[in-house]
Amino acid sequence: MEEPGQLLMVEPPRGMYAARLDDRGRIKLPADFQQFFGALREKKLFVTSLDRRIAQIYPMAVWRENEKFFEAYRDDPRIARNAAFNANDLGGETDMDSQGRIVFPPELRRELGIENQPVRIYSYKGRIEVLSEKIYEERKQEAMQLTADDLTKMEAGGLK
Repeated sequence: MEEPGQLLMVEPPRGMYAARLDDRGRIKLPADFQQFFGALREKKLFVTSLDRRIAQIYPMAVWRENEKFFEAYRDDPRIARNAAFNANDLGGETDMDSQGRIVFPPELRRELGIENQPVRIYSYKGRIEVLSEKIYEERKQEAMQLTADDLTKMEAGGLK
């Protein structure tokens, strides 16, 4: 079994990318993401949502770490149980096809309102986040609230 540290020997793409789910529920990944997933030893992926708002594409080794986390999380087991329920209710295993597409489960597409819609994707904490245009705009507005004081705090915490 692949360890998460070995998994990320291939660096994920940086930046925000535009993509689209087609009418068959497939997302055509930009070339940088195709190269990232293609370079992983284990090709199986888990596509889901933990919060029923934002989709995630997990390399299977990263998802296995989350499953262990859900089992071990003791601060508030209700939260872990609900996140695991959402993930399993909306999620499914898949592979990237030879044309760089990943199929999203129908329940996930409907719940997030991303069927045959444009989306934004980016890498974050070992997963790929998939945002509907609505969520992207909400996150953009939230991020615009970042202040010089916020950046100073992060620099004091080690940000370069």
